Amino acid sequence: MKNTKFSDMSTEELIKNQKTLKTVNTIFAVVLFMLFALNLFIVFMKGFSAMNVIPIALLPILFLNIKNLKEIKRELESRG
Repeated sequence: MKNTKFSDMSTEELIKNQKTLKTVNTIFAVVLFMLFALNLFIVFMKGFSAMNVIPIALLPILFLNIKNLKEIKRELESRG
């Protein structure tokens, strides 16, 4: 995403970014859930390794995207 403020964007751009971010967030959340499940399986079968930290390391990206979605929604609501 660009480094522009949401207040500087047009309504159409905000709606487009919101739809894109919702889709990307949903796909990312599903993939992250699958990684967690696969990691649990691997931990029980082969034990812990350094690669098991990857889903935990990717979790902040999901939280940042959710925060951006909330900001876009707030900006759209403030415009009417």
